[in-house]
This record gives sequence, C-alpha cells and structure tokens, in this order.
Amino acid sequence: MTSPLAPSDTNCAAPATTAADTVPSNDDPRTAAWIKLQDGNRRWARGSTDAVHARSPQRRADLVAGQTPFAMILSCADSRVPAELVFDQGLGDLFVVRTAGHAVDDTVLGSLEYAVAVLGVDLVLVLGHEGCGAVAATAAAVRGADAPGGYVRGIVERLSLHVGAAHHAGVHENLDLSRWHAGATADLLQQRSSVLREAVFHGQVAVRAATYELGSGLVVPVGTRPAAADTRAAGLVGTREEAPASPLVPTP
Repeated sequence: MTSPLAPSDTNCAAPATTAADTVPSNDDPRTAAWIKLQDGNRRWARGSTDAVHARSPQRRADLVAGQTPFAMILSCADSRVPAELVFDQGLGDLFVVRTAGHAVDDTVLGSLEYAVAVLGVDLVLVLGHEGCGAVAATAAAVRGADAPGGYVRGIVERLSLHVGAAHHAGVHENLDLSRWHAGATADLLQQRSSVLREAVFHGQVAVRAATYELGSGLVVPVGTRPAAADTRAAGLVGTREEAPASPLVPTP
C-alpha cells in the first residue's frame, strides 16, 4: 500500500520557523487568532473558562444561519484532546478536523481548503499531543515491528516518513516525535494545497503547529519551515503532484 499524501524525504528536515510565525503586529487577525487560542488554553490549564456564554442556548440559536470560525484546528482524534475545550472556545469559534495522529488525506485537505477559502479562517493550527498512540505505533513500525493490520496500517504509513526522518535525526521520545510530526504536518498541508499556499502568500492566513501536554493541559508551539521556499525547491508550487510511497513500512 502506498502513502499518496506523505511528503518526500527531502521535505522531512527538522522543522524551523515560517514567515507566518513572524507576523509583527498583534492587530493582525492572524496573530490575534493565535493569541486568542493561547489565552484560552491558559484558562483551560488553570481550570477556568470564559466560554459560558459562547456555549449558551442563545449562542446556539445565533449560529443557525451560518458560521464564521476564526481558526481551523487539525488535531489527533484522541479523546483526551478536545480542541474546543483545550482552547476554551465556544460554539462556532473553531473549525475542527480530527484524525488519528492528525493523518492527512484528501478529505482533510478538502476540509482545510473549505475552512480557508469559504469560511475565511485567520489561522490553521496542527495540534499533536503527548502520548499519541498513532505516533507510538508508527515509531515501532519504523524500528522494525510488524505494522498494524486493517485500516490502521494506512495511518501508520501516512505518518512513517515524518517519524522515520525524526528517528534518522536522533529524535526518539514520543513527545519529541509528536512535536516533529506536528511541524512536518503543517509543512505538508502547505505543500499539498495550493489554496493554502496562496492564502499564506497573500497574508490571509497563518499556519502554526503545536503539541498538547496531557498532564499540564498546556499547548506548546513548535516551529515549521518556510513554506514558499520549501515548496518551490521541491517543485510543488502550483502543482498537486503525488508524493512517493513510504519506504519505511513494508508492503505485505
């Protein structure tokens, strides 16, 4: 089985910082969106909330006519990482897409492009987490263990290039692997989606990555690489080329 949406090996270098991470003004909607998430996460971590009204029957009624979320969150489907609670947000604030290990496929990319092009979100955040089972299973497969069966195998294949590159760079602990994978996934979204690349280029949206600590409840940002330079170097600007199969998970 191939991993059609996994990046090539040349796109798996250690994450660094993107231009989207260096917005200078807090008045910029992209920066304001990130600050809003950080403030909400601090409330969550200390056990308080400002979102009571934002989850009220009146708020629910107000949203019947439509939605205007300020951020899209691509996160793991782990039951311990509910994005709306982790960031202390209310109904209609976040457009959330969740898959095991925040694995990326065409449906995820389509949802991303809908959030950016139709809903007009100011921020796209990839959220990994401590103790991720999908990352752990992929790390085991990269080290030579048997890959899982069924459709779980497909998740491992999609994560294997990121985790394999991290192992090659000497990164082995689960949380460190999750941080690497979150940053690499933020890169991948920009590599695969011309809609997102164009929106980033024109300053319409920022792309960030972070991981969630289960014990503390805190979200810790991680870096991603400059999207424009990487995608041009890889020959992916304006294209939607299929990436090669993962060499790290054996085919039955």
